[in-house]
Amino acid sequence: MAYRLRDENKKIRDMFSRISRRYDFLNRLLSLGFDVRWRKRAVSFVYPREGGTHLDLACGTGDVSLEIFRQVASPRVVGGDVSMEMLKLAREKMERRKISDGFTAVACVGEELPFRDGCFDTVSIAFGIRNIVERERALREMRRTLKPGGLLIILEFSLPRSPLFRTLYLFYFTKLLPFLGGLFSEKGAYDYLPASVIDFPPPEEFEKVILSCGFTRVRRESLTGGIVTLYVAEK
Repeated sequence: MAYRLRDENKKIRDMFSRISRRYDFLNRLLSLGFDVRWRKRAVSFVYPREGGTHLDLACGTGDVSLEIFRQVASPRVVGGDVSMEMLKLAREKMERRKISDGFTAVACVGEELPFRDGCFDTVSIAFGIRNIVERERALREMRRTLKPGGLLIILEFSLPRSPLFRTLYLFYFTKLLPFLGGLFSEKGAYDYLPASVIDFPPPEEFEKVILSCGFTRVRRESLTGGIVTLYVAEK
């Protein structure tokens, strides 16, 4: 039986579909360009460094997929996302760079991946696990589709530990970011972003969630003062 999207899943999907055309521009603007560095760091863990089959889940417009092509020789990349509009932009991005032969776009949800067991060398998800309603179910699905010894790479927002930096960051994140986002796109999406980050488990707790889903040897790395956390887990 196919996975049935909950109303919350549908709302998140529709929200991202509506902002898809301005998504890349606002990512660069609102992160001050740091999002490029974060993705490069995450993809540096993709293995093997030549060939391999890699799933970029919640791929959006394909920035992580594109970074895999930049760093890895001759990879096969599957970009999975629940938003057809995002997948269309991802395919167009690959076609413009003439690397579409190695890229396959698949409409899917994290809670029920349409892939056979043990088919991916790496599964990556950047700024997407927070948006999945049934996270533990999705993590178990990611583990199922990984080859033995395969790596799960998660990049996600978190809150800084430093009290001063946290205060400044929360002011920007909850006040300025929604205002700026609303100038160029849909304000509701940029109200949702800080609220979802604040509600997401702290890094040490989320690491335990990953381990509880059957992964081993989780490596956790804090980036840019703790506003983003990188998790690398082995099957």
